[in-house]
Amino acid sequence: MSAATGARRDDIAREVVGRRRELDLVLAAVSAGRDVMLEGPPGTSKSTILRAITANWGVPFVLVEGNAELTPARLVGHHNPARVLREDYSADNFVPGPLVEAMERGGFLYIEELNRAPEDTLNTLLAAMAEREVAIPRVGVVTALPTFRVLASMNPFDNVGTARISDSVYDRWCRLAIGYQGAADEADIVRARTGSTDEVLVADAVALARATRDHPDLRRGSSVRGAIDLAAIAEELERLGSYDGDRPRLVLDAALLALSARIGVDEAAETSPERVITEIWENHFFSSPGGRRRVPTASTSTTP
Repeated sequence: MSAATGARRDDIAREVVGRRRELDLVLAAVSAGRDVMLEGPPGTSKSTILRAITANWGVPFVLVEGNAELTPARLVGHHNPARVLREDYSADNFVPGPLVEAMERGGFLYIEELNRAPEDTLNTLLAAMAEREVAIPRVGVVTALPTFRVLASMNPFDNVGTARISDSVYDRWCRLAIGYQGAADEADIVRARTGSTDEVLVADAVALARATRDHPDLRRGSSVRGAIDLAAIAEELERLGSYDGDRPRLVLDAALLALSARIGVDEAAETSPERVITEIWENHFFSSPGGRRRVPTASTSTTP
C-alpha cells in the first residue's frame, strides 16, 4: 500500500468506529471496480462504511430500500405521464430513477434488503452491473461513470417477506459477512452517537442490548442502535429527576422504551418483549457476577 493510499484509508477510518478489517475489504473491492454485497444484521455499520467511502471520494451515495414495490420502472426511471400526454415520449420527459442517477453521477447505488426486491427488478440491476450501461426505450443508452458501483445488503436472520436469491445474482457480487462488533467497540459507538460521559450507563446500555442477541426466547436481538437510544433516554430521564436516585429502575424503563421494538420474540415462546427485557435487566443488575446486587423493592420489581 502506498503512503497516499494508506493516508486516504486512514481518513475514511476516522468516520467509522472499529471495523478496520471490513473497511479495508470493502475499500479494496470498490477501488478494484467491484460491486459488493454486505450480509449481516441491522446496525452493524454497513451503510456507515459506504457513506464514509463516498464522502471521501466525493461521489453520491444513492440509497434504495429493497421491497416488493421496487419495480424496474422505479429503479431505472419512467417518463412523466403528464408530459407524455402533451408531448409523446421523449428523452426530455424521462425522470431518472436511482439506478440511472447513480450511473450518470458516478455514485454508489446502495440497495438495503436486496432479497426483498422482485426478481425482475434484480434482473434489470444485473444487466446494468454486467455492462455498466442500461438501454432505456425512447431515451437511449445510459453509460455509467467509472466510479459507479452497486452495493447491497441482506439480513441473514430475517426471512419474513424475503425471497431466495439465485446463484446468478450472487455471482455478480463480492460478498462480505459482517457480524456484531465487540462490546468495547459498541461502547465507543454509543459514546460517539450520544456524547455521554457516563461510563457506567454506557456499559449498562451495551450489556443489555447485547444480551438480547443470545436470549433463547428471541429470534432477533437488538442492534447497537438500541444501546444508543437506551443511553440517550436514560440521561434525559435522569435530568427529569423522577426516579429518586433509583438508577436500576430508570435503566429498566429506558430499556423497555428503547429495546422492545428492536427485538423479535420467537413464535413458540410464551412471553412478551417486556418480560424478556425485564428478565435481562434483572440478570444484569441483580444476578450477574460483579453486578450491583440489590434486593428489588416494590418500585423495582416489574411484571409487565
